Amino acid sequence: MNFLLKPFDSDDYRQVFWALFWLTLVVMLLGIGFRSPWPADEPRFVEAAREMVSNGQWLFPSRGGEFYPDKPPVFMWAIALCYLLLGNLKLAFLLPNALCGLLTVMLVFDLGARLWNVRTGRNAALLLMLVPQFLVQTKNAQIDAMVMCWITVGCYGLVRHFMVGPNWRWYFVSWAFMGLGVITKGVGFLPLLMLIPLAVYAWRQKLYLPSWKWKAALGPLVMLAVIAAWLVPMVLTVLHNGSPEYTAYMNNILFKQTGHRYANAWHHIKPWYFFIVSVIPWLWFPLPFLAIAHWKTFVSRLKLDPQIAILLLWVALVIVFFSISPGKRNLYILPALPMASLAMAAALQGVDRKRWFEWLVSGLMWLVTVVTLVLGGLAVAESPWLLDKLADYTDNLARFGYFLLSMALLFTLALLVTRRSFSLIRAGVMTFIGWVLYASWGYLLLDSVRTPKAVLQHTAEVIGVDAQLGLIHFKEQFILFSPLDITHFSYLAPVAEQERNAWRWMQQGTQHYLLVPGGDKLQCFDMSKGRNMGTAHREDWYLLGPDAMNASCPEPEQVEVYHTERPGQWMRE
Repeated sequence: MNFLLKPFDSDDYRQVFWALFWLTLVVMLLGIGFRSPWPADEPRFVEAAREMVSNGQWLFPSRGGEFYPDKPPVFMWAIALCYLLLGNLKLAFLLPNALCGLLTVMLVFDLGARLWNVRTGRNAALLLMLVPQFLVQTKNAQIDAMVMCWITVGCYGLVRHFMVGPNWRWYFVSWAFMGLGVITKGVGFLPLLMLIPLAVYAWRQKLYLPSWKWKAALGPLVMLAVIAAWLVPMVLTVLHNGSPEYTAYMNNILFKQTGHRYANAWHHIKPWYFFIVSVIPWLWFPLPFLAIAHWKTFVSRLKLDPQIAILLLWVALVIVFFSISPGKRNLYILPALPMASLAMAAALQGVDRKRWFEWLVSGLMWLVTVVTLVLGGLAVAESPWLLDKLADYTDNLARFGYFLLSMALLFTLALLVTRRSFSLIRAGVMTFIGWVLYASWGYLLLDSVRTPKAVLQHTAEVIGVDAQLGLIHFKEQFILFSPLDITHFSYLAPVAEQERNAWRWMQQGTQHYLLVPGGDKLQCFDMSKGRNMGTAHREDWYLLGPDAMNASCPEPEQVEVYHTERPGQWMRE
């Protein structure tokens, strides 16, 4: 990242840069190696990355040997590459997003310093790390934090070119990262929306005119070239192979998961105001409350400073873009958060404290502390109410209680020691303490609860490590954590089809067994003859042997059997 320092001779810039760099790096690396991949999405991406390294097939991601057509492969490539370099999947799977989080914070700082001053850049970076959604996503192995990073690089390049430049190198870098964002998750083109307010200000106020030259039209070619680096080999391989499986992968990834999913989403259906009402006020805290607290200053600086206005207009366009689609998840608008934090820090630089805002933040921090303390006390006392609520997860609440009590104690000490400080500084200290404790002790406590390791290990002990285990109606973690060979019957097939293929497979070997959730009603197997292997993810899992097979079963419409040899071997590395 030394390239960021070259235009600056300011000692102040350098000191803040490196202090912020090391602080962010520590926060991002906290907990790496302390936990395994957790649902909902992490096991899917990690298993696909593990299989890339295992079978050498990097162009077509797969889970349990079956193509995974929902997302392009870049995020899985990143995890797989870290796995190759480190040789330890538990260390590797969180590293790509940690590095993306670090890069995002430093780019926000650098833009703030270039456009306004070092103090604004510092405040913007610290504000970004204070927003709950940012840390939650950068410390998970979900795809959205990486997409956020590539989109931030895209915005950075456009801002460097139009607002600081002209800088054609950064302009084309911006387009290249838009392409990388597209083949990470289709929405990587979102920085393009910034050209709309840039063009409006160029037309109405004659701003940034030297940056609008004919060669700006070459930007899309750079983006298409990056996309083609993945798209062309993938399409050529599909056309050369010609099998239905390859063709289905191409059609799904290029059409169903892009425009069709945006216009006609089939899950996560939410109203148009979902992000405004249910996401931004809470997961982007304290940004909206800062704007309300300093509303007059916020509006006046928005009118006076085109740079602030352009950034916020882009944030608004991103929110509108995702609000139009019927399918919404709270993390969809994450890519807009870095620029929102930057614009907010710039608009509110130098403002005085607002008493009600200070009381609001302090009150929320004390509320969190008290709730943590009460829950910890109930857990240590093994409250029947709490035992009933968490019966599907654990029957040993005391160990979680001591963790919560320790966290509440540290929160109390932090709030008392920093009681005279600005409320957001106190919130930052409390956030740091919370993540240190959660990403160490908390990760170790939750790992057994958030994974099916115990169920799969018990199953291996019952049937022996040389037996073959089939899965019906499962999630990817049951492949990832299995010490046994795993066979499944298409993750994408209806449960009835999976069952018919499983019955057919059971006939082909004496050491073939099925692991199925207890809530399923099967036609080809007698669930009463199943043996309970334990609880995982709020489901009891039952082992079915040959004696549980019914005398007959309808033939499957299509024979689909996928086999993976001991995928959980990585846990011994």
